[in-house]
Amino acid sequence: MSAIFWFRRDLRLQDNEALTAAFESHPDGVAAVYMFNQPEYQVLEGIRQHSLTESIRSLSHDIDGQLNVLQVQSVSEFSQRLLKICKQTRIAKVYAMESFDPKGISEQTLLSKELGSAGIELHLVGSAYAVLPGKVSKPDGGNYRVYTPFYKAWMNLADVLPKVLPSKLNWLSIEETKDVPKPTKVSPIKVIAGEDFALRTFERFTDRALDHYDEMRNRADLSGTSHLSHALAHGEIHPRTLLATIGDSPAHEVFRKEIAWREFYADVLFHYPHTVDDYYEPRFKKLRYDTGAIADERFAAWCKGETGYPMVDAGMRQLLAEGWMHNRVRMIVASFLVKDLHIEWTKGAEHFEAHLSDFDPASNSHGWQWTAGCGTDASPYYRIFNPILQGLKFDPDGKYVRKYIPELRHLEGSAAHEPWDIFDGYSGGYPAQIVDHSEERNESLARLEELKSQNS
Repeated sequence: MSAIFWFRRDLRLQDNEALTAAFESHPDGVAAVYMFNQPEYQVLEGIRQHSLTESIRSLSHDIDGQLNVLQVQSVSEFSQRLLKICKQTRIAKVYAMESFDPKGISEQTLLSKELGSAGIELHLVGSAYAVLPGKVSKPDGGNYRVYTPFYKAWMNLADVLPKVLPSKLNWLSIEETKDVPKPTKVSPIKVIAGEDFALRTFERFTDRALDHYDEMRNRADLSGTSHLSHALAHGEIHPRTLLATIGDSPAHEVFRKEIAWREFYADVLFHYPHTVDDYYEPRFKKLRYDTGAIADERFAAWCKGETGYPMVDAGMRQLLAEGWMHNRVRMIVASFLVKDLHIEWTKGAEHFEAHLSDFDPASNSHGWQWTAGCGTDASPYYRIFNPILQGLKFDPDGKYVRKYIPELRHLEGSAAHEPWDIFDGYSGGYPAQIVDHSEERNESLARLEELKSQNS
């Protein structure tokens, strides 16, 4: 008997639990398909189009060109295409990785219903996580709303044994297109992606920075992070592969905790699916945010990296140039948008979704809400990042700022973070500050007091 394997956000061969299950149960052969949703693809920015396309292209190469890319206008059309293939090949089972985010759940629910009506089973196996979202629970059966106790419970459940494919794989050829669609928009950089690149990236990180991860990960001017977020978002590597090799040193433990943060947010989104674009703490919907022409101008300046705050602007320009931003800087720019510009977090989350090549719905939404003060944290809103001090602390010599802001390259060392203090600080054309941080910090706290009085 043969089967079909539907690749989703698991664009790899090794340590793919669902793919291993498909080949172990169907040694006669497995046909590989990928749903290429054209409307969703066309709205992506260039960096995200190229990122996805290169991942698919790499996967197709790894299976000798036998990936069938089904270009469709909707999930329902994909279902009908799959149904037709199953009837033609007399295949009665489709394997896939299970998704736990709202969009993924909607897709697999529709597919299961439409295939099931024709007697074809959609068999969902495994996930993109070391622990299935929804499996970590408190002693009373409820879900954790705070990270630290979640992590302790997650540690007892985490699967750290990578899944191994059979040595011989029989990929079935079916009469469908094997061509990977070409991007319709330009990318600012050449994208390299795929399983092999992800594994090599992890090896380089292990040699370069893992043993000092606890000390280096927050430094924007150093290569102290894993650069695996793209690979994890596309499923080019599984967390099991990472967890299986890291040890128990303080640095390794911090890296393990970062993996668990990703899984915590996935768990939160699974339990509260509305939070993909709505408030985890609904009372913050009533917080007074700025709208109108001035707010729109400030948001545009933030998007372009022209706020007059070097660390903020460097991060936003890195996003536009590379489709990625250092994690510490993501928190800095998010805090600035919400707490200094008083613009609702959802606008920032949408901008990140449009440009991040490592976009993940759970991490994006709840990373923003954590910084905005309406997410999973005990006393979050009072945390207001000072963009100047953050720059001086995590880019002490100004290397990160100078890399992305050419207008400040004439300034040496930490002076790049405070051009207003240098007589020729603005000679390169860098813009003046669009707001005063001290004043806006006080304004943010005042608005919080307004919210409290409304709820009292």
